[in-house]
Amino acid sequence: MEIEKLVIRQAGASDKTILYEMICRLENMVMDVKGFDFAFDINIKNTNIAYFIAALGGKPVGMVSCHIQPLLHHAALVSEIQEMYVEPEYRSKQVGKALMVHVTNFAKSKGAIQMEVTSRNVREQAHRFYQREGFEKSHVKLVRYFKNDS
Repeated sequence: MEIEKLVIRQAGASDKTILYEMICRLENMVMDVKGFDFAFDINIKNTNIAYFIAALGGKPVGMVSCHIQPLLHHAALVSEIQEMYVEPEYRSKQVGKALMVHVTNFAKSKGAIQMEVTSRNVREQAHRFYQREGFEKSHVKLVRYFKNDS
């Protein structure tokens, strides 16, 4: 594979299906389409949220999202990768690295002072990738699911 032929572009509204399918593969499940559409349709209009698609020969092979928000506890803009996915056959071929460079440049151009990412405990390969890209394990994320709350 020639990485120099990799094209990374910002996703638009017409890329909804591509992103939906990649997120389903990322999560290893069929996502609720209506819920996905709801979130996508709101987020794609927000200038502080961007989705980027990596393609080789016009074929989408990966994606990354970036959310930027002002946080009081940083007194500044902070960027966060919410989703990142590379098709399995393109992993370890510099696609993820190229996406990371692109999303980092985007966040810096918006004035973000840092980038954060959360990854499930079981995604050890992803953790190693993020650490190679300069991320440090510095926080613990705790989640409370409401569907079983009484």
